Amino acid sequence: MNILLDLFLTFAKIGLFTFGGGYAMISLIENSCTEKKGWITHDEMMNVTVIAESTPGPIAINCATFVGYKQKGLIGALAATTGMVLPSFCVIFLISMLLDNFLEIPWIAHAFMGIRIAVGILILDAAVKMIRKMQKKPLQLTIFACAFFAMLLIDFFALHVSSIMLMLIAAAISLAIFLMKRNTGKAGEAE
Repeated sequence: MNILLDLFLTFAKIGLFTFGGGYAMISLIENSCTEKKGWITHDEMMNVTVIAESTPGPIAINCATFVGYKQKGLIGALAATTGMVLPSFCVIFLISMLLDNFLEIPWIAHAFMGIRIAVGILILDAAVKMIRKMQKKPLQLTIFACAFFAMLLIDFFALHVSSIMLMLIAAAISLAIFLMKRNTGKAGEAE
């Protein structure tokens, strides 16, 4: 099959059948792009997830754009991104055209209650996969544990702290440790 059509259809399927936004899609993107298609490696998926979270735009669209670009350059990025966006756009457009009070319909409201649970499980699945594939070095484990407990405390006390702030703090700590190690290594070489 033409790779551009394959990129479009793969991401259209993910975009059409995944509720809950980008985090819920990460697990499906990884399954399709690393395990089934072999378009990217697991390490690349972890890196692209971190980059996609750190850059503007929805995480799933950023992941689709990266995978498409890696496969076929700019045209591949366009095919994958369009595949990811088009189904959701069409569904939301139809809902907005046909139903004014879509979520007030009892059977739809109950269906979405079940979907919320499934979305939580998809997000948890993506998190567990990333943790398993994370390098198990002391620095990474320490930053992971601190960020995890910080998020628990933030949620428990209902504090308004951005997850972006936690990512920036973790990046700053890791960069500072790297620079200290590098400078210590250079000082040792000079002596």
